[in-house]
Amino acid sequence: MLSRWIILLLAVPVLAACERIALMTTPKKQAHASHSQLATNAEKSFWDILHNGQYAHIPDTQKLLLAAYLQNPNDPALAGHLGFLHIWKITERQRDNNISPTITNEIILSKKYFSDAVELDPTDARYQGFLGDTMLIEGQIFNDQQEQVRGYYQLKRAIAMWPQFNYFAAGYPMSTPDAHSERFRQALDWQWLTLDLCSGAHLDKDHPDFSPYMSSETQQGPMRACWNSWIAPHNFEGFFMNMGDMLVKSGEPDTAVRIYNNARLSKTYQSWPFKDMLEKRIKNANANVHHFQQADGHTPDTSMLINSGYGCVICHQAR
Repeated sequence: MLSRWIILLLAVPVLAACERIALMTTPKKQAHASHSQLATNAEKSFWDILHNGQYAHIPDTQKLLLAAYLQNPNDPALAGHLGFLHIWKITERQRDNNISPTITNEIILSKKYFSDAVELDPTDARYQGFLGDTMLIEGQIFNDQQEQVRGYYQLKRAIAMWPQFNYFAAGYPMSTPDAHSERFRQALDWQWLTLDLCSGAHLDKDHPDFSPYMSSETQQGPMRACWNSWIAPHNFEGFFMNMGDMLVKSGEPDTAVRIYNNARLSKTYQSWPFKDMLEKRIKNANANVHHFQQADGHTPDTSMLINSGYGCVICHQAR
C-alpha cells in the first residue's frame, strides 16, 4: 500500500513536467485579421449601435460578431469588440425593465473575450485595461478577493503601458466602493493623474481649470486618449462627468462643479446627447452627495455615472 502512495506522489511532478513540455512545444494562437464580408458587416454593426447608443440592439450584433469570430478565432479586434459588447450590456443593465441574475454572465463572457484579445495582441494596452476591469468586476460580483487582487495588478500593468487611457479605465469600475475606502480614493487619485498627464502640468485641485490646455488637442500618439475621437466622439465630456461624480461622492461638490464645467470647454459640447444630464448634475451637486454615497439614486440624474444606465455611451454615443 505504501509503495502505491510513493508511486502516486512521484507521478504528480512527472505529469506536471510533461504538461509544461507539451505546452512549450504546442504553438500559441497567432493573430490574423479577418477580411470576410461577415466580419466587415459585424464590425459595421458594432460601431453603428455604439455610436447611436442602441443598447437594445446588442444581442443581434453579438450574434454577428460571434459568427465572425468563430469563422476566424484569431482576430484580436473581433475578440475585443465581443468583450466590449458584453461589458456594455452589464454596465448599462439599468436600461432593462427586468434585470435577471443571468446578467452576471455578461462579465464572465467579457473576461473570456478580452483574455483572447490580450493573448492575440498583448501590445494593445486597451485590451489589457479592459481585461483588468472584467477581472476586478467579476471578483466584486462573486466576492472573490483574490480575483480582485489579480484584476488590480492587471490594471496596474495596463496603466504602465498607456497611463493616459488606463488611469481612467482602471478607476472607472473602482468608483463603486465606499467613498472612504482605499480603493475609491486611489481611483479618484488616478483621475487627477490623468489630468496632469493630459495637461502636461499639475492642476490646482482647488481650481481645476482645463481651459489653458485646450489648444493641445491631438489625435496622435498616447495623448489622443485625452480628447474626443471617431471611436469616442465625446470622450472629453464623459471623462469630466465621471470625475465630477466621483468628487461629489467623495463629499467635494464645489470642486466637482468646477470639474463638471470643464466638459463645457469641448467644441462638441452642444451636440453631446448627455449635456442636459451634466447640467442637472451641476445644479444638484450638493444634493447628490447623499445619493451617490448611499447609492440610493433611482434615476440617471441621481445615480453615479457607472450606475446610470449610460455608463458606456456617455463617451461613445455620437448623436
